[in-house]
Amino acid sequence: MATHVKRAYKYRFHPTDAQAAELSRTFGCVRKVYNLALQARTEAWTRQERVNYNATSAMLTAWKKTEELAFLNEVSSVPLQQCLRHLQTAFANFFAKRARYPHFKSRKKSRASAEYTTSGFRFRDGRLTLAKITEPLDIVWSRPLPEGARPSTVTVSRDAAGRWFVSMLVEETITPLAPSQERVGIDMGLASLLTLSTGEEITNPRHERKDRARLARAQKALARKEKGSGNRAKARLKVARIHARITDRRRDHLHKLSTRLVRENQTLVIEDLTVRNMVKNRRLARAVSDAAWTQFRSMLEYKAQWYGREVIAVDRFFPSSRLCSACGALQNRMPLHVRTWTCRCGITHDRDVNAAKNLLAAGLAAAACGDGVRPQRSTPGGQASMKQEPRRATAGIPRH
Repeated sequence: MATHVKRAYKYRFHPTDAQAAELSRTFGCVRKVYNLALQARTEAWTRQERVNYNATSAMLTAWKKTEELAFLNEVSSVPLQQCLRHLQTAFANFFAKRARYPHFKSRKKSRASAEYTTSGFRFRDGRLTLAKITEPLDIVWSRPLPEGARPSTVTVSRDAAGRWFVSMLVEETITPLAPSQERVGIDMGLASLLTLSTGEEITNPRHERKDRARLARAQKALARKEKGSGNRAKARLKVARIHARITDRRRDHLHKLSTRLVRENQTLVIEDLTVRNMVKNRRLARAVSDAAWTQFRSMLEYKAQWYGREVIAVDRFFPSSRLCSACGALQNRMPLHVRTWTCRCGITHDRDVNAAKNLLAAGLAAAACGDGVRPQRSTPGGQASMKQEPRRATAGIPRH
């Protein structure tokens, strides 16, 4: 059954000098309005008063009438109203304990962007024109929009490397893939980015390591430049472009990999890793960040939802590496430097392949039972038996 999803299509574009100046002014005004509204809401909150979107919208109207903030009238009002809506969403997430308290936007560190709704742009015959800008944007159409799709919102942004992007949100009909009998367990690592239960090992490209020397030279050159100088701005741009190159190559590789796995398998079982805690290890932080496990999992999950596949996350405390996938014997210890080991049943295991097989078995057991399952932490005979636990929102293995 086809599903309707909202999907963003992102393209590069090359603005003229006039367009770049107008958009840069818009970015600055969006940042200014967001910070003013956040300050007003923060002060009201300290007085135990609640300020909502309607109140900040009225404040915006008053700000435009002042001499100090009259420049807000020079840009389109649509992105300014949208940033107030984004602030309202940020506060809603904060009060629902889904996010931290909103923070002020910085000119140097915050993302430069502006969002336009349908009243703030015109899209006809593949040509996009924004409010307050007379000429259409010169967009590089790297892939076509879905046939007949009409953007509901358009977001224009500029990254740290000075590249301009436009993102169009459209409603698209996605047809699920034909059901498959293939199932796979996925063990994520550093030596190999992924190890599958089929025995396939996917090499870790280590994009950051490949450009590490080049990045170090650029960062040293940046450190030698005088703050505020034009040469420092050029050196900063060079560093940003190297970071952008690393990020783009990593994202492209993960997209291709996740799409392939979702197309080939009906069920995909992964480990619920806490990357946030793992990057606190100074020896592994750089390698863990370069592997981008969280980004890969996010791609798997939303693509599986689109195409009628299933992703099961197994609890991180499940001893997938120490459990024999053949007889179920549980080893007492398994240091990280041990890559192969022989069980007392006589079978020699590759550490990562064995872990992937155990993850697959545990995930399928959870899916079949409809409950979370976990191995007992200790058994008299050293065997890891499975114990059913109450149903959970995800088919993972509970910690308890």
